[in-house]
Amino acid sequence: MNISVVVPLLNEEESLPELESWIRRVMNENNFTYEIVFVDDGSTDGSWNCIQKLKANNENVKGIRFRRNYGKSAALNEGFKIVQGDVVITMDADLQDSPDEIPGLYKMIAEEGYDLVSGWKKVRYDSKIAKNIPSKFYNWSTRKMTGIKLHDFNCGLKAYRNEVVKSVEIYGEMHRYIPVMAKAAGFGHIGEKVVHHQKRKFGTSKFGMNRFLRGYLDLLTITFISKFGKRPMHLFGGLGTVMFLVGFIIGIILVVKKFAFGVYGMTNRPLFYFALICIIVGVQFFMTGFLAELIQSTSPKQKVYGIAERI
Repeated sequence: MNISVVVPLLNEEESLPELESWIRRVMNENNFTYEIVFVDDGSTDGSWNCIQKLKANNENVKGIRFRRNYGKSAALNEGFKIVQGDVVITMDADLQDSPDEIPGLYKMIAEEGYDLVSGWKKVRYDSKIAKNIPSKFYNWSTRKMTGIKLHDFNCGLKAYRNEVVKSVEIYGEMHRYIPVMAKAAGFGHIGEKVVHHQKRKFGTSKFGMNRFLRGYLDLLTITFISKFGKRPMHLFGGLGTVMFLVGFIIGIILVVKKFAFGVYGMTNRPLFYFALICIIVGVQFFMTGFLAELIQSTSPKQKVYGIAERI
């Protein structure tokens, strides 16, 4: 199979028939063998019924339905488990991502050798205050922290080599940082393609400031995991050792001053309490690193979501 298209969705009943028809037309025009995996993330409208009807008319359509809303990362994670295509394309269900971009993305993966290609919505039709300005700031800070030179980490339109999606597990709001996880897993050939962005035709945006704030917390998490996930002792143990040594050296100096030079009243000085704090916090950091190493050494268990149906 050439291409798997994974479409996470939440209450997008109106847009699904047009999206499926558009994808099918693009695939047929380019003679691609394909599958479309719709992942219904706990929709409360008729989205699942619509997916069932699309499945009845197109054998290339597959569907997964969650019992409740788990989030976009969970939807992508479950979709990635069942995809079979050599190239995996992800896109949103709101028709703002154009399926006409699929052949170009496929070519960059299959012919140009990229492991991952991220779309770049260079011209956007979203609200500047609600999405454009926060998005620019978010992408700038993510580039600085991760060292990956992408303009639009949050673009839902991306292409992956099949091995990439089978090598990462995403949760929380981590779907934004799949390029970071892919790079950490050894897939470093990451590219970018300017893609056409369209105005929302149906429904309302699911974006909110709470998602923006959670995204930054996940950025800190993924930055730590990518750098120290396999060696937490290097961070916590290093910090703990430095702080302990600072406190210990200050304590030795105070002891020498008291017994060698007769300087008393050391316990009334702020420096004494600073030394104690450094020693205590240093030990805590070191033990945190030690416990993290023990936890990391155990095999991680894959998160299980409440899937109601598959078709």
